[in-house]
Amino acid sequence: MPGSLLGNEVRRVEDPELLVGAARYVDDLPIEGVLHLTFVRSPYARARLDGVDTAEAAAMAGVVGVFSAADLGVAAFHAFGVALNDACARPPLATGVAHFVGDPVAVVVAETKAQALDAADAVLLEATPLAAVTDAEAAVAPGAPELVEGVPGNLAAGFRDADDPDPLAGAEVVVQARVVNQRIAVVPMEGNAIVVVPGDDGLGHDLVVYVSTQMPHLFQNLARRLFSLPKDSLRVVTPYVGGGFGGKAGITAEHVVAIAAARRLGRPVKWVETRSESMLALPHGRGQVAWARLGLTADGRFTGLHLQVLGDAGAYGGFGGGLALGPTRSMAQGVYDIPAIRYDVAVALTSTTPVGAFRGAGRPEAAHYLERMVDLAAAELGLDPVEVRRRNLLAAEAFPVTTRMGTRYDVGDYHRALDELVARAGYDGLRAEQAARRARGDRVLLGIGLSTYVEVTAGAGSSEYASVEVHADGTATIAVGTSGHGQGHPTSFAMIVADHLGIPLESIRFVQSDTAVVPRGGGTGGSRSLQVGGSAVRRAAEGVLDRARALAARLLEADPSDVVVHDDGRVGVAGVPASSLSWAELAAASTEEGEPLAVALDVTQEDATYPFGAHLAVVEVDADTGFVRLVRHVAVDDCGRILNPMIVRGQQHGGIAQGAAQVLWEQVVYDADGNPLTTNLADYAMPSAAELPSYETYNTETPTPLNPLGAKGIGESGTIGALPAVHNAVVDALAHLGVRHLDLPCTTEKVWRAIRDAEAGTPPDPWHDPPAVFATLPLRGAGAGDDAPLV
Repeated sequence: MPGSLLGNEVRRVEDPELLVGAARYVDDLPIEGVLHLTFVRSPYARARLDGVDTAEAAAMAGVVGVFSAADLGVAAFHAFGVALNDACARPPLATGVAHFVGDPVAVVVAETKAQALDAADAVLLEATPLAAVTDAEAAVAPGAPELVEGVPGNLAAGFRDADDPDPLAGAEVVVQARVVNQRIAVVPMEGNAIVVVPGDDGLGHDLVVYVSTQMPHLFQNLARRLFSLPKDSLRVVTPYVGGGFGGKAGITAEHVVAIAAARRLGRPVKWVETRSESMLALPHGRGQVAWARLGLTADGRFTGLHLQVLGDAGAYGGFGGGLALGPTRSMAQGVYDIPAIRYDVAVALTSTTPVGAFRGAGRPEAAHYLERMVDLAAAELGLDPVEVRRRNLLAAEAFPVTTRMGTRYDVGDYHRALDELVARAGYDGLRAEQAARRARGDRVLLGIGLSTYVEVTAGAGSSEYASVEVHADGTATIAVGTSGHGQGHPTSFAMIVADHLGIPLESIRFVQSDTAVVPRGGGTGGSRSLQVGGSAVRRAAEGVLDRARALAARLLEADPSDVVVHDDGRVGVAGVPASSLSWAELAAASTEEGEPLAVALDVTQEDATYPFGAHLAVVEVDADTGFVRLVRHVAVDDCGRILNPMIVRGQQHGGIAQGAAQVLWEQVVYDADGNPLTTNLADYAMPSAAELPSYETYNTETPTPLNPLGAKGIGESGTIGALPAVHNAVVDALAHLGVRHLDLPCTTEKVWRAIRDAEAGTPPDPWHDPPAVFATLPLRGAGAGDDAPLV
């Protein structure tokens, strides 16, 4: 058998096509006779729709149709097919009331994109502005306008744990803070895009949809349900996707309208989101505020935690609001031994873009709340932040662990990751440098921030399809139900097949994201692809090898137990290289016997896996201007067994960048009337590579027993570790001035004001009382959204 590829750095086989611009995205597809869609969007945060005058637009050159909600006749829907609140189902085009700036109220269909844009400008919207609210705390405050009929108090969902026992009873010290996870934009390189082609595709489908999505099979199921389509009538194809990050994991209003328009007109239609449309209407991420209180003994042992979390669902009860009910709650205990936890959660409707999933989807928020409290505790007790963590981390020998939230961690060695981080970063030297700067009154302040985290990947019962087939020319094809968009699936899955069959990587073809070729699949989200999809590929490859060995044994008149894959990739008798067959010969022989040399199957992983790690960030803060510069970031992440260190490192880098960006720059901003102020990349502060340092990334490996690869997810770990580490570093830089907490993002102005106020003796207060709505929530188990789905 050839030496194993697994565990080695292998260059990504898909990159050359991307680098030379040969990859084809939805907008690149040459669809003959395609019509173009342009949406007419509400300019109001909330308004009663009195009428939509389309007469002038409909008469313009090239216009094929102008439709409002009444014209399309499509039922209201939920983006993931599940409801945070049934009263918040979303019509594809706004009906009666527009609920946020950017809410589509009509669509123009024309022969060219320019004609569609011109006609959209001619549509006259008659509307009466209504009271709006863009802040979740304001939305649940007494006297707030009711945004959706049937949702009193704008409370879309929520519950509280029992008041008794009090998790803070008996604590010798209690620290508390209001911690913000601000609303941020997903900003994929490619926005949403869809082409819908009605008519027979030659394979028996009546409708073909080309769409930029993370989950083509989910999209297919949702669309079929909405339009009552027969099972095999709709084909969904996903070409190259320019990033998703959670924002492309469901079905949007624009998708639904495009399908309806194509079916009505009997012609192909296309919609490609502009950058401003994406910033305006693509579901946003995060959008949570937590009131956190942590109880401790005088020597720094945790005694209890109380979290009150308010999620912003945006308009129409966006799915992301429900993350506070699910993964944020399930991961509330983090990596620590916390004897008692109480978790209360409310989800508010606001007059803003719906909130969806974004890299980490509820887990970065949980880690952020907890890690800020750990640093507050260290400051309050005069202890080193590393020492506080060491005293409270769950012990490796305790695993598997069921947390106070009922979450079952598979395996972990949290002390090892933290110790590795401290050593790699040169922690003692950093603290010495910090002390020296403070002693000499240096105005360039040094901040050192830590985080230790655990996250959940591939939710329990996650299943995936894969097939492996060897062809008569000796090549192989992998088909898998995940849907990669930059994560390295073609490389990772080919490595698994090459490792088992000895077929070279360049001879392995990868197929994904076409429901006509791949019959089912879970898609890509929640960092599930390698551990579930890769395990399915491995099982399929093992099945092919078993069949090949049996076939070779018959042809070579040998015992199947003596048949192996030789170093040259041929299959034959162990120790007798001359007595062997090529894969081409075996495939041809199998076909002659009436069956291709192929295996297709599904693999189900019964429980989720729990990657973990520790991060350290180093920042410099100019005390005179408030400018923050991230100068180092050190990460030690554990994603179980590593198949390709290069791909793991790339995922670490991308995740760190997005976590750091949330802390220092990014924020979606609305004015008091609900007008968005960050609708393009000139106004929305997304960093470039120039603002970020080179990362120092390391790994420990603690294989999970839950899948044959021993692998866990890595796609979101960098964000989950970086977010609290960078935030802790900024606060740590100002700690000697008396600053204990800052709201995100830590902009230059905000940091400068904190320094100014602290030097004047009035540092910012990290706490104000939570909204009264928490006291009115039903107990968990009594309804009100406590069974909301997890991402």
